[in-house]
Amino acid sequence: MIIKNSEYAVSAVREDQYPKDNLPEIALAGRSNVGKSSLINTLLKRKNLARTSSQPGKTQTLNFYRVNDSFYLVDVPGYGYARVSQKKRQEFGEMIQDYLETRANLRGLIILVDSRHEPTKDDIAMYNYAQYLDLPILVVCTKIDKLKKNQLNKVRANLKKNLDLSYENVSVLTFSSVSKVHVKELGDWIEDKLK
Repeated sequence: MIIKNSEYAVSAVREDQYPKDNLPEIALAGRSNVGKSSLINTLLKRKNLARTSSQPGKTQTLNFYRVNDSFYLVDVPGYGYARVSQKKRQEFGEMIQDYLETRANLRGLIILVDSRHEPTKDDIAMYNYAQYLDLPILVVCTKIDKLKKNQLNKVRANLKKNLDLSYENVSVLTFSSVSKVHVKELGDWIEDKLK
């Protein structure tokens, strides 16, 4: 995928605020601090388009990024962050659920998991939920640059132990925004889902 242009389009918390131009969308989900903003910036070759923060739980809206004037990347609020109140967490959950269940333009979901750890209960729940919605899924194991080479097999084993990867609409990639591992493959998966 060749990135010609990209821009922040809009932040939304409900359907009437979503873009109205009917472009296809790819959503990104993952726990707080898993590297969604870094992945967006790396893929789109922009330094600070999506704001990264050392403080988890910063994304509290659905953030739409228009790419090549032909599709949107949609960053959904990170889940599993303890410092957000129970009420706020419930609101985030409902916002994400409404978006994933009702958005006709949605072509696929990228679920980011931290390669250094086993998938969390929230990761597993999001994965199972996306399966239930019959969405094409790309599981991206982030921060792969922080692992030694001999730990890479363990990443796949941890995924297989926690997620049923046998579905035909599931792909898995390792990724690093530091060493740029699998940026092209990520773009290829997105391009394929936009056809």
